[in-house]
Amino acid sequence: MNLIEDIVANAPALSDIRRDIHAHPELSFKETRTADLVADLLTQWGIPVHRGLGKTGVVGILKNGDSPRSVGLRADMDALPMTEANEFAHASRHPGVMHACGHDGHTTMLLGAAQELARTRRFEGTVYLIFQPAEEHGGGAREMMKDGLFERFPMEAVFGMHNMPGIPAGHFAASPGPVLASSNEFLVRVRGKGGHGAMPHLAVDPLPIAAQILQAFQTIVSRNKKPSDTAVISVTMIHGGDAPNVIPDTCEMRGTVRTYTSETLDLIERRMGEIAHGTAATFGAECDFEFTRIYPATVNHAAETAFAREVLADLVGPDRLIAQTPIMAAEDFAFMLQQVPGSYSFIGNGDGDHRAAGHGHGPCLVHNTSYDFNDALLPVGASYLVRLAERWLATPRGA
Repeated sequence: MNLIEDIVANAPALSDIRRDIHAHPELSFKETRTADLVADLLTQWGIPVHRGLGKTGVVGILKNGDSPRSVGLRADMDALPMTEANEFAHASRHPGVMHACGHDGHTTMLLGAAQELARTRRFEGTVYLIFQPAEEHGGGAREMMKDGLFERFPMEAVFGMHNMPGIPAGHFAASPGPVLASSNEFLVRVRGKGGHGAMPHLAVDPLPIAAQILQAFQTIVSRNKKPSDTAVISVTMIHGGDAPNVIPDTCEMRGTVRTYTSETLDLIERRMGEIAHGTAATFGAECDFEFTRIYPATVNHAAETAFAREVLADLVGPDRLIAQTPIMAAEDFAFMLQQVPGSYSFIGNGDGDHRAAGHGHGPCLVHNTSYDFNDALLPVGASYLVRLAERWLATPRGA
């Protein structure tokens, strides 16, 4: 690998920063300590800071020379409402809050890149360092944009990155087109007529009606959409009744829908509503159906992804660069890609061998109570972000 030597030499300091952030996780829109840490470090390195976009967001403005060229680099800062199972020294000190998705590592990699870019200034133009809140819940990217992110800091392109357990450490994945799905939630509330469990003929039982709706939802995936269009409908919550001898008045179901295209999503939302209302009416009940679109699909732009792949191939070698198979998880960087060209890549986090013996179980998956970011990635990711910014600003527009 062709990593930047000064960043490699600074790896222990980066690890200290990452572990400090890991030990003090903060939920979406509450990343005040993390934002303070980021702003303080950027200021120490001579980088002007703007705060307050998306409540707790931080933007570093690293400008060199008179060139009007610009590029954005983005990292997320928030943690998850989970209780950590790890027992190492840098485990979460806040019960019920944990960095289980590696945002502590993402923030640190961008800080490492910021320090190197500020020190060397081997570029002409402006690098915008975007430290975003609330990726996990609340759409922090969208909120920063509502507060004028791209109007106040106009950039030609924006790039993001996420660690990916299961991909070998030091490897990258980047592909054009959809790489992450849209995230959407639904609620179905069947309203029947309660009664005694021994006299169901006098009631309108919402539970079997909900069961019919649940089963019918899966026919949308298998029979309504094109087989080539990937989609997932998952009912993940069902609640109805409070006593074994009482038929309840209502039964409520909630779940998630994931797609890669808005056309498929439109079809699914329409059919779900038709099935829910129609099935309820068939059995003499009524139904409430609510569908909420959370995050759109993350769709990489072709030219920017090709550019990122060139940078990665030079950095880690073509043999460590793979295509990213689209997955059904979601990411609010999608909002940024809807407004500004860019690309979202994945850095391999390995299979968990970086954790000390006795700490954690399983494959170190994201959103797992035994997860921990692999600190060996810090100089790799930071070097990538530096090379990406330097090359982007040095490459003529349209080249």
